[in-house]
Amino acid sequence: MITHEQIPTVLDHPVYDTNGNKIGDAKHVFLDDTTGQPEWVSVKTGLFGTSESFVPIHDASIVEDHLEVPYAKDTVKDAPNVDVDAGGHLSEDEEHILYEHYHIEWDAVWQQANRPGEGGWARAGTTGTSVPSGDETDASATAVSGTARPDDAMTRSEERMHVGVERREAGRARLRKYVVTEEVQQTVPVRHEEVRVEREPITDENRDAALSGPEITDAEHEVILHEERPVTQTETVPVERVRMSTEEHTEEETVRGQVRKERIDTEGVDDEGGRDT
Repeated sequence: MITHEQIPTVLDHPVYDTNGNKIGDAKHVFLDDTTGQPEWVSVKTGLFGTSESFVPIHDASIVEDHLEVPYAKDTVKDAPNVDVDAGGHLSEDEEHILYEHYHIEWDAVWQQANRPGEGGWARAGTTGTSVPSGDETDASATAVSGTARPDDAMTRSEERMHVGVERREAGRARLRKYVVTEEVQQTVPVRHEEVRVEREPITDENRDAALSGPEITDAEHEVILHEERPVTQTETVPVERVRMSTEEHTEEETVRGQVRKERIDTEGVDDEGGRDT
């Protein structure tokens, strides 16, 4: 990370990528308004230095007489063009665009910069103050030397809780088919034959039939008896189709956390803003 004291060493000096390729010359260093630490450097690129690209210098380092940034030359040259306002500030939208170009997560920048007592990337939404090179105004030279502009204001910060959701596996459901054997019972009628002996007396109607055989002799007569028995047979038939599907239900869940806030107390000042006597 480049310190405030190293800014004069950076301005108007070459800027190289990690492969040793010269990108251009450093023209301006932009400070974070909250921390006062260097945040961006503008590099003159293109033919005769006609273009100016912005590069994060949080992970940059000074090597001998030049600044080395952890980005390829083409990445820097393709950085989005942003217009710095007359006060030498980058807007929040412009910073956001640059963060996306260099694949720096906006939320991670916000959380790291809002930890009290820690350095790091500028807080999301803050603007950078330009520190020009030494060939401009006297005020610029003062900024280059590392002397901060007098400021008797006190900054009060507070933490904000950002709540999101993550999708994770909560369980599994499956369909499994298996075979069971059950006893079934059904009543059906069955028939069978039984022998019944019938005797009839000799009458004039049956006398001729009774005397048609031999008078005295041995004889047999056989009758075949029949009966029905239950017979079972099974067949497989489809009875239903079963499938699984999912549906989402939305529930309200309260998330609680702790955030820290700074408070500013006054001493020697009455409630109306005057000096307490």
